[in-house]
Amino acid sequence: MKRLAVLIATVGGVGYMRPAPGTWGSLVALPMAWLIHIIGGFPLLMIGVIASFLKGLWATSVMTKGSDDHDPSEIVIDEVAGQWIALLPLSYAAWSRGLDITVLWPGWVAAFVLFRLFDITKPGPIGKADRRGDPMGVMLDDVIAGVFAAIGVMILAGLWHGVIAR
Repeated sequence: MKRLAVLIATVGGVGYMRPAPGTWGSLVALPMAWLIHIIGGFPLLMIGVIASFLKGLWATSVMTKGSDDHDPSEIVIDEVAGQWIALLPLSYAAWSRGLDITVLWPGWVAAFVLFRLFDITKPGPIGKADRRGDPMGVMLDDVIAGVFAAIGVMILAGLWHGVIAR
């Protein structure tokens, strides 16, 4: 069970990459999200978000049980879940309009940058969730950072398509 938890929590060992394992985790989430979207569109990516959160919560619980470190840097499944949340508006837009999701590449860049910004700086509720000091906090801070990033992506898309590119 411990080996499976480590495999899930580190996303197949990506969490051991240095420097900045969280950034590597977010980066590896991008092609994974693309593949999931290509296979099943927005609905499958949404299922992936939920599954990664639940599996990540379990794996983080197993990995941190009995440890003083509630959020070891090698745990990056939380970054994957959060990054996928940040990409949901792009997945929905492509899926609902029958677009090739790669044409939305500026949104992918924005989702990555915004998610990393919110995950690193941990403003407001993101920091509060992180300070819980438990597996739920490990996962929740990245979920909230992903939601903030998704909102940012939608705002930027609205500004670009509704104001700037007119």
